[in-house]
Amino acid sequence: MADIDQAKQTVRERVWSLLEQSGVVEPGVRGHIPAFVGADEAAERLTTLLAWEHAQVVKAVPDRAQLPVRARTLAVGKIVYMAVPKLAVPKPFYLLDPHDLSVPPEEAADRAVAARVARKIGVDEMQPVDPVVCGSVAVNHVGVRLGKGAGTRTSRWRCLPKQVCLLSRRPL
Repeated sequence: MADIDQAKQTVRERVWSLLEQSGVVEPGVRGHIPAFVGADEAAERLTTLLAWEHAQVVKAVPDRAQLPVRARTLAVGKIVYMAVPKLAVPKPFYLLDPHDLSVPPEEAADRAVAARVARKIGVDEMQPVDPVVCGSVAVNHVGVRLGKGAGTRTSRWRCLPKQVCLLSRRPL
């Protein structure tokens, strides 16, 4: 297992270096899912997918790279679930309902603003999720993702009840 972990970390380090050298991310991204040049365009491309068009409830991670996705989701009237940092609370998700926001969608999509204005909810209060939008450090040619190495995506999935995962109507 240590060999696999080391191989994953080697890939992460290589990708982080390449991203910094090419100038598509700010320096110092190691250990993070970085915001990147083109995140707005990537979010726009997402909105052209059929799964996106049919989605009513989107789970999007709080990483800066997904800010444009969260903002677009709210702007078109879809609900967003966003994980509370570290999931270290009994109610580990923010509920961002565009019909109940006290600030514009673009502001509410920011994780710091969401922490102030969104209601925290437990997994038992969640509706079935359509797409799940998460960041990656690297993705191979068949779509296998590699995160930042902290295991937070895995822990976020573990905290979701089976009924939420099984009723997910759209792809990840």
